[in-house]
Amino acid sequence: WYIGSSPSPDDLWKEDGTGVNNPCPSGYRLPTETEWNTERTSWSTSDAAGAFASPLKLTIAGNRVDGTGSFDNVGTAGVYWSSTVDSGTFSRYLALLANNASVSGLHRTYGFSVRCLKD
Repeated sequence: WYIGSSPSPDDLWKEDGTGVNNPCPSGYRLPTETEWNTERTSWSTSDAAGAFASPLKLTIAGNRVDGTGSFDNVGTAGVYWSSTVDSGTFSRYLALLANNASVSGLHRTYGFSVRCLKD
């Protein structure tokens, strides 16, 4: 999911799901950074294998690169947006790799996957 142009306004997505560019249907929202971290620590292993073994069955679908829209990391990384806005034009995301899973921040111009949670 592509959040918007650079720089992307902070109010396109909101933690309460009311942002003007909310990718989730009514009654659903993106998880917060805290919720992604809580989920990640519940897995059998903190990596892509643990993410897929979890009830969410998160995959390593890759992402779209900002500026070009080209595919990157397909089959090697899973990247999922959160609703948490970081400083400037950054937002927080969950990254899944073969040997690690972590939450970090990056420009909102990247095309990452989303997972919607029911309110």
